[in-house]
Amino acid sequence: MSDNRIWLFDTTLRDGGQTRGVDFSKADKIAISAALDEIGIDYIEGGWPGANPTDDAFFANPPQTRSARMVAFGMTRRGGRSTANDPGLNAVIGADVPATCLVGKTWDFHVETAINTSLEENLDMIRQSVAAAVERGRESMFDCEHFFDGYKNNPAYALDCVRAAHEGGASWVILCDTNGGALPNEVFEIVSTVHDAMPEVRLGIHCHNDAGVAVANSLAAIRAGASQVQGTINGLGERCGNADLITLIPTLVLKLGYDTGIAEENLPKLMGLSRMLDERLNRAPYAQAPYVGEAAFAHKGGLHASAAQKDPRTYEHVPPEKVGNTRQYLVSDQAGKSNMLARFTEFGIEIDNADPRLETLIRVVKEREFEGWAFDSAEASFELLARRTLGEVPDYFNIGRFRVMDERRFNARGQLVVESEATATITVGNVIYHEVALGNGPVNAVDTALRKALSTAYPSLEDVELVDYKVRILDSREEQAGTGAVTRVMIEFRTPDGVIWRTVGVSTNIIDASVVALGDGMMWKLQRDGIAGPANAA
Repeated sequence: MSDNRIWLFDTTLRDGGQTRGVDFSKADKIAISAALDEIGIDYIEGGWPGANPTDDAFFANPPQTRSARMVAFGMTRRGGRSTANDPGLNAVIGADVPATCLVGKTWDFHVETAINTSLEENLDMIRQSVAAAVERGRESMFDCEHFFDGYKNNPAYALDCVRAAHEGGASWVILCDTNGGALPNEVFEIVSTVHDAMPEVRLGIHCHNDAGVAVANSLAAIRAGASQVQGTINGLGERCGNADLITLIPTLVLKLGYDTGIAEENLPKLMGLSRMLDERLNRAPYAQAPYVGEAAFAHKGGLHASAAQKDPRTYEHVPPEKVGNTRQYLVSDQAGKSNMLARFTEFGIEIDNADPRLETLIRVVKEREFEGWAFDSAEASFELLARRTLGEVPDYFNIGRFRVMDERRFNARGQLVVESEATATITVGNVIYHEVALGNGPVNAVDTALRKALSTAYPSLEDVELVDYKVRILDSREEQAGTGAVTRVMIEFRTPDGVIWRTVGVSTNIIDASVVALGDGMMWKLQRDGIAGPANAA
C-alpha cells in the first residue's frame, strides 16, 4: 500500500441522516450511493441495519456498486452477551454487503457509566465483535467512539481499545472526535502517538465540526499517519456536522498531492455531487462553500475583479475548473461557457465554441436559474433545453388544458378517503387526446392522465416509473413569499432496465410546475429512444 494513498469513507447516509431536518428516503440513499460510487469514493456507509425501516429496506436489497465497498454500521455486542446471542450485532454483520464498521466505547468514563461494564469486558466486546464480522467474511472496521476524550483521560486504556480491535482482525481502526471538541494540534499529537506505538495498525480519522475545525483536524490526523478519512457530503451531520468531504478531497489531491480513489480528472464532478445532495434535501446550496460554492470564484466589481481578470491566480487558490466551478465576473458574459461545453460533451452534443447559439443558451440558463430553475440535479431538463436551443428536439407532443380536483370525504364505513381526479388534453401530431384519471394525490392523477394519452402514440412510455418527487418553495421575492411563492418541483424517473433521469419544473402553481417536469421526463425518454416524432404529424 502506498504511503501517499488516502482512503475515502463517506458517512452521509448514516451520519448525514442525523442532521436536523434531514430524512433520507430509500430512493435518496440509492441515488446518493450511485453518485458516490461513480465519483470514486472507496467506502459508502449505507446505514444501520435493524435501526429503522428505511435502513432495513435499503440493506434488504443493497445497490450494486462499481468500485466502492458498501458498509453496514452498528454497535459491538452488548455486555453480558455472546456475539452469537446479540440480535443487533448479527443484523449488522449479517447484512449482504462486503464490509462492516462497528462502534464501541474507548473512553473509560463512558465504559463504566454509560454502558455500565468493566474495562476488561469492554475490550472483549470490541475484540470479539470485530472477529465475528471477520468470521462472516466481512471486511471489519472499528470506530473508536470519543477516542480523543478517552485518550486525554486515560491514554493507556484508549490504546488498549485500539489494540483490541486490531487483535480482532480490524482492517481499519478509526479514531473519532465524537463531540467535535478537539483542536488540530491535539489531534496531530495524539494520532502521532498512536501511530508510533502501533505502526502495524491502519488508522482512520472521523471528526465532528462542533469547534469548526473538522476539516483541519482531519488534515492534521492524515499528516500524523492516518490513511483513511471519514466525512460527509457538504459536511452534513449531527449538531454542527461532520468533516466535509467536498472540501477535504480537493485539498488532499490538489494541495497536498495525495492519491485517492478519485482521479484528478474526476474532481470537477464534486460540484455536481454537492448540488445533487442539496436538491434532494430541498436545500439552497451554500454560496460560500469552499471550492464548489457559487461565490467561491466570484469576483465583484472593483480592484479584485480588475486584478483577477489580469491574472486569476491573484485571488484564486486553485483554478475553478479543477473542481467543476466557474470564474464569475459581474461584468462578463463569458462565465460558464467552459462548463457548458463540458456538459455538452457528456450528452454527446457537438457545438463549436464560437457558435452564437451557445451564448443564447448561457443567457437562457442564467435567466431561468434566477427565476428558480436548478439544472445541476435535473440533467434531463438541461439536456432538453440545450437540444431545443440547437433545434434537435422534435415536437413530440403539447400539453394543453389540465384540471385537477381533490375530494375529501368519509365512505360508507366511516373511513376518511381523499381522492384526486385529473383531466388532461394532449396534442400529438394532428390528434388531440382528452383523458381522465384517478390518482393517489394530484400529481399521480395528472401523471396517469398524461401517460394514458401519450402511451397510445408512444408505447415505450408505459414502462416509465416515477420514483421520487420533491417540492421546494422559493421565496426569494418578498411579494411571492409563503403560499404564493414560486415553487420548484424535482421529479426522478426510472425504466425497468435501470436508467434513471431527473427533471425540474418551476411555477407559482405546484401542479403546473409538476406538469412541466412530467412533460420533460416523457420527452427526454422519447429523445433518448431516438423517436423521430409523432407518426401522425400533419
